[in-house]
Amino acid sequence: MQDTVAVALITSLSTLTASALAGLIAARSTRRQLAHQLTVTREERADRAAARREELRRDAYVGFLGACDAAYRRLDRRWIEPGAGAVTPGYDEAYAAMRAVDEAYNLVLLQGPADVAAAGRSVVASLTTEYAEQRRLADEPGDAAASLRDRHRERWLAAIEVRTNRRVAFVDAARPAVDREG
Repeated sequence: MQDTVAVALITSLSTLTASALAGLIAARSTRRQLAHQLTVTREERADRAAARREELRRDAYVGFLGACDAAYRRLDRRWIEPGAGAVTPGYDEAYAAMRAVDEAYNLVLLQGPADVAAAGRSVVASLTTEYAEQRRLADEPGDAAASLRDRHRERWLAAIEVRTNRRVAFVDAARPAVDREG
């Protein structure tokens, strides 16, 4: 009978040991799976946040460039149309377009990064300078029937060149901020 008890005791101890070992292995495996799943979830969340940040930046940059284009059209009208350069006191269409650029630039400032905001500031400064120059040139004596472009062709060409250079610099700075692959 003692042999039977010894065999039963050994069998039960080996069963308990096997169960404990299986439980330990299962717990470690579950822990590794949970850690892996947590890592995957964090990476997915980070990717979604980066994609959302890129989307917000892209929207801010596109809005800024659109506002700049509208301001450029207003400034072009003042350069090209005879009598359009006449200075009107207070608020005019070109000034309204400039305000829209300022508002769009605020979004660029919020979205960053700093080099894109600096390039945007350069665009805003060039627009403001061109607007002020138009107003100053319109005050100068000359043929009111002639456009500002005809009266001041060199300054008009210089303003167009500055616009182009500043806009290209902004796009060059903005592109890497919205495209992780390029």
